[in-house]
Amino acid sequence: MDLKDASRMVLMESTPHTDLWNVTQAVYDDFSAGREVPCVALTGMLTEASRKGVLLRLKQRHGDDAVNDMITVLAHEADRQRTLSGDLLPSRRR
Repeated sequence: MDLKDASRMVLMESTPHTDLWNVTQAVYDDFSAGREVPCVALTGMLTEASRKGVLLRLKQRHGDDAVNDMITVLAHEADRQRTLSGDLLPSRRR
């Protein structure tokens, strides 16, 4: 599964949640255009999809394997972006 397909899966189920849909549409558009998506957008999209029950609906519709593949692809890209930016650990304010 590629990044565009993974984000499209989330996009199709996020229609009832305008805020999630807007973020996911932007992520999908960027991947479709061959642009990189910052890790904060990817992790935010996955977090909100989980909070709003979108991942559960995706599992019911597509099965565990497909959703696990989708999450793995998106999380791997987010980790790659974090590694490239040097942001491996959360910053701590003192």
